Amino acid sequence: MVPELISGADLSRQDAEDAPVRLVLGFDGDLARLPGKDRLLFDLIEGIVGETPPYATLMYVWDNRAAVGSVIVAARTGRIRKIVVDSGPTQTSVWRFHERDIASDFRLAFGEEPGALTSIALMTDSDNTHTQVRAYYGEVRLLERSAVKP
Repeated sequence: MVPELISGADLSRQDAEDAPVRLVLGFDGDLARLPGKDRLLFDLIEGIVGETPPYATLMYVWDNRAAVGSVIVAARTGRIRKIVVDSGPTQTSVWRFHERDIASDFRLAFGEEPGALTSIALMTDSDNTHTQVRAYYGEVRLLERSAVKP
């Protein structure tokens, strides 16, 4: 639940790439398949942080403008893709519920089969717009496809 959006945020612009809520999923994969630019970036990140970033990162986000269902490619690397699940101010201050097929969403965003899911994070982000934002998160559950009702 988000009481209000981040004024000036725009996930398609590197200088305003903030979102009040993000569910971040990291996936394993063959790093040797990455383009040279991404391999260099990954090496730099590993040198600074001490850990290799995920092969691919899929985020579910709330954007100010982009249409629900849009896929936004991160400005710094094509290995981060965001799927807009909420957009605009009409649902602020209302608890939102989303049920997603992560494998299908990964294929939509990246055009390839997902590797193993290696990490999950929740993120509220307003550093680029230099603002403050509040968000509330409920339960996050992962179900195997066979456990999902048809």
